[in-house]
Amino acid sequence: MIALLIAKRLGLGLVTLFIISLIVFFSVQLLPGDVAQAILGRTAPPEAVAALRTRLGLDLPAHVRYLQWAGGLFQGDFGDSLANRRPVLDLLSERIGNTFFLAAVSACIAVPLGLILGLASAIYRRRPFDHATSLAALLAISVPEFLTAYILVAIFAVELGWLPAVSMVQPSQGILDRFILISLPAATLALGVIAYILRMTRAAIGNVLSSPYIEMAKLKGVSPYRLVVRHALPNALSPIINVVLMNLAYLVVGVVVVEVIFVYPGLGQLLVDSVSKRDIPIVQACGVLFATAYILLNLLADVLSILANPRLRRPRGGV
Repeated sequence: MIALLIAKRLGLGLVTLFIISLIVFFSVQLLPGDVAQAILGRTAPPEAVAALRTRLGLDLPAHVRYLQWAGGLFQGDFGDSLANRRPVLDLLSERIGNTFFLAAVSACIAVPLGLILGLASAIYRRRPFDHATSLAALLAISVPEFLTAYILVAIFAVELGWLPAVSMVQPSQGILDRFILISLPAATLALGVIAYILRMTRAAIGNVLSSPYIEMAKLKGVSPYRLVVRHALPNALSPIINVVLMNLAYLVVGVVVVEVIFVYPGLGQLLVDSVSKRDIPIVQACGVLFATAYILLNLLADVLSILANPRLRRPRGGV
């Protein structure tokens, strides 16, 4: 049964990736303007524009261009940038490490804090600590990400002068300098994720705490800490794992706004720059990479949630 559920999730993930590749490709084609005209300039003669369109394959039918592009992806060929004629894979490799570094640092901050605060809220339910954390989480979720970024910049970069407002990391910089430079973008990403994980952890454990066996444990005098950690948490792992991995997926694909605000040299900044330049191969490659990362983490969340579900792990016919 578990193997069948996992196989269905994998099949659904492949179908989703195929549909997203179609959406990414044909959405980029709908961008206004002519790529060849943008490359050569407005004063270029029509003959030169037509020749460049032929050389770039832009005169071919859309479905033919999609098949050529998709075939190149399967072979690891993302094409060449239209702006500087460099291989797209080289440009992505220069930025992808920065994006995953920012996402990893944000995750290392957000996941432990979110789980700890969620567990603490569940242990001290309906007490001042629970009310305070719930209010703070609701506020963090309600405030848009870009506004959170500007508030942090205004406080810690402008008023206090503790941290830099721009995160222009360089390959030659040491790890400590990198941590200092990404402090504000990492905090911006982490705040929302902490709030989501906190609320989901508290809600998942709260649902389990209303179960009859928990009530029986209360009557036996089990302490609130032991009640939550030893009895409720193992049975609430499935939704908690799901929300953690879903938020990790968000950290990977949600960096676009944060990278633009803090001028961080990652995939998000590259995507925005490429859209303004109409560098279609880079836009398509970034879109597919973000979609693939999101789908893979969603698949992992589904698989781990299935494996963590005690009702699915129990042998058929067992008590």
